[in-house]
Amino acid sequence: LVETRLQQLTTYGSKPGLERIHRLLKEMGDPQLSVPCIHIGGTNGKGSNALIISQVLTRAGYKVGRFVSPHMHSYFERITVDNQMIDPQSFLDLLDHSARVIPAMIAEGLSHPTEFEVLTAVALQYFARQQVDLAVLEVGMGGIYDSTNVVVPLVALITNVARDHTDFLGSNLDEIAWNKAGIIKKDRPLVIGEMEAEALRVIREQATYLGARMYLAPKIHIAVNKTDLKQGQWLDIDGAGFTLKGVFYSLLGDFQIKNLQTSLMVLSVLRTAGYNISDRDVIHTLCELKHPGRLEIIQSDPLIILDAAHNPHAAADLCRSLRALVGERHKVLVIGIVDDKDARGIFMPLGEKTAACIITKPAGERAGQWMNLTKLWQQLFPRIEVRAIESIPEAVKKGLDLLGTGQYLLITGSFYVLDQARECLLSFIHRQ
Repeated sequence: LVETRLQQLTTYGSKPGLERIHRLLKEMGDPQLSVPCIHIGGTNGKGSNALIISQVLTRAGYKVGRFVSPHMHSYFERITVDNQMIDPQSFLDLLDHSARVIPAMIAEGLSHPTEFEVLTAVALQYFARQQVDLAVLEVGMGGIYDSTNVVVPLVALITNVARDHTDFLGSNLDEIAWNKAGIIKKDRPLVIGEMEAEALRVIREQATYLGARMYLAPKIHIAVNKTDLKQGQWLDIDGAGFTLKGVFYSLLGDFQIKNLQTSLMVLSVLRTAGYNISDRDVIHTLCELKHPGRLEIIQSDPLIILDAAHNPHAAADLCRSLRALVGERHKVLVIGIVDDKDARGIFMPLGEKTAACIITKPAGERAGQWMNLTKLWQQLFPRIEVRAIESIPEAVKKGLDLLGTGQYLLITGSFYVLDQARECLLSFIHRQ
């Protein structure tokens, strides 16, 4: 019932602006005013940072809400407290609450709130009712006009800036960075991840204008001592008050090192603000993290990897990590991309060391042009076999059938592909 209600809200599309969410929250008692939060923006890495930060804070004894998007299998994954998903009855009650107040908004001349606006309001109300000590909020898209941008956070984080959602955020890095810099608040600390100089300049200018003290995450030095494809990475960490040697980190990939840098800098800022976060809290958390769909090893023989590389920046990061993890091994690629993404930019790095490619159709209404991707792949990589298989489970099965000796299967692209692919693979493995 919850899933059906939320899917009905998708008809209201994506509309920039904060007037609707402010009005909706006012009708719901302005829960955002009672929830201390950490606000995370950026092109990639938001979900991983939200996971790391919230898990460490929970380990440290705080009650922590987390709001992220999109989800892998269920809307319930988007709203958690201490890593426990919101229960269906609470979700339904809060959806009913929002539905009761929306007519008053419409009567005033406002348009109907979007799906993400309703989800944001539900999450904030749930966190307020649960009396969380902190909430970690992930920006949905951009920053300045995103519905999460109703909060004044303890600390804001901008992970990186790359070209994505250009129809909404701007066609160049300056414009996109300006949009993402919209989460910076007056006199509130800002953590900044590694990014191109052009984007960094824009964010620095806005932070300086607002008096937001800046903390550069790359000042934390992380050395990788050892990597094991079946387990994770062993690290030495130095900077921002952390000196940790031989720490085991269960998340794979070079991009997860960058995410760890930004997360640790946020935690360091919180320490300075008086939050009691010990080195032991960090060490114990890093060895237990699990993040489905982010360089996730589903099976080692044959090797099957899932990763939600849904924009060119993420695809390039994924390929750099794969070079380090699997060396010269070739892959069979199963990929689906929704219509509003830069398919050419995503494909370009993924063609390296690919034996065959299977294009599949992401679930939902945003993949009407999926068949055109086959022609694009043929133009870019005429010597690499490509097939189009609409059914995601059938595409995964064909990918496994095409694997040659020493090759591995990579399933990537849209979350709307990884959802079904992951479920059918786990079901298959369970039956073995």
